[in-house]
Amino acid sequence: MFAYLCKRLALLLPTLLAIITLNFFIIQAAPGGPVERMLAQLENLNVADSKGGFGAGGEISTTMQGYKNTAITEQMREQIQKLYGFDKPILERYLSMIASYLTFEFGESYYKQQQVWKLIIERLPVSISLGLWSTVLIYLISIPLGIKKAVAHGSRFDAWSSLVIIVCHAIPTFLIAILFIVLFAGGSFFELFPLKGLSSDYAHNLGFFERALDYLWHITLPVLSLTLGGFAALTLLCKNSFLEEIHKQYTITAAIKGATHVRILYGHVFRNAMLIVIAGFPSAFVGIFLSGSLLIEIIFSLEGLGLLGYESALNRDYPVVFGTLYIFTLIGLLTTLVSDLCYRLIDPRIDFEART
Repeated sequence: MFAYLCKRLALLLPTLLAIITLNFFIIQAAPGGPVERMLAQLENLNVADSKGGFGAGGEISTTMQGYKNTAITEQMREQIQKLYGFDKPILERYLSMIASYLTFEFGESYYKQQQVWKLIIERLPVSISLGLWSTVLIYLISIPLGIKKAVAHGSRFDAWSSLVIIVCHAIPTFLIAILFIVLFAGGSFFELFPLKGLSSDYAHNLGFFERALDYLWHITLPVLSLTLGGFAALTLLCKNSFLEEIHKQYTITAAIKGATHVRILYGHVFRNAMLIVIAGFPSAFVGIFLSGSLLIEIIFSLEGLGLLGYESALNRDYPVVFGTLYIFTLIGLLTTLVSDLCYRLIDPRIDFEART
């Protein structure tokens, strides 16, 4: 087991490097980089300002303020390229980025005038909250429901629960979120939950337990939206896994020897059936943590990493794009390794060293 872990950790760095390298050159080849975007914004800004559309300068970045009301020239283009580091060859920029990322130095955002690390740390709690609570709820619902459906296969309960699962799976998560807003967040019916954020404006004046309740009050609808949109697949996976194990020879042999139904189900079947369910945990958590909550963050006005990455991609904010990608990839690789450890904890018979 130790040798396997060492080999997996040794492969982590080249895998991470390969993913970052591939994305770096793909993004660099995409049209409309930060230099072109800033020049276009400056041109639009000067036109609007000449028509009186921006008043006192509008909400523009500090960098753009310095070039405001200035005719766009080739010299200005060269200055902006130098400002963003695009005056250097692409290979030099790539090597510089890799050297910085080895020490987790991601640079500064082009448009927010903040260190990328600070932006990530500011947004991280929101994404962790959504991903963690949603994944925990999905597993707490899916595993018992999947076992119950496997035991009661073909019954009326199995049929009705399958109908509910199919409906929840068919409705997109963002539509569930909008439905919750309409019903419970002051849309047209009840105003039981807040519409945005993870805390109230007065939360800093509350005690610990009051702040905890306020946090749970705010996060209820986003988490329920993600849970209802994500538990169907895992429930069916759990059910099918248990059905397959229940009909195997070792369960029939255990029954012949006099083992009780509970003993067979939870003493023999559970451990084998849960292997494939545990294998899906990293992808479930990482999927919600990294991308699954993007629309939920937009709908409920939650400043998370998904929204940060989306906005950065639109704005061609390369330091934030590559910084978040680096963190996301590292988290994904580490959670895959954790999944293998969970395999071993559930079934000690698995020998990873034999696989290596």
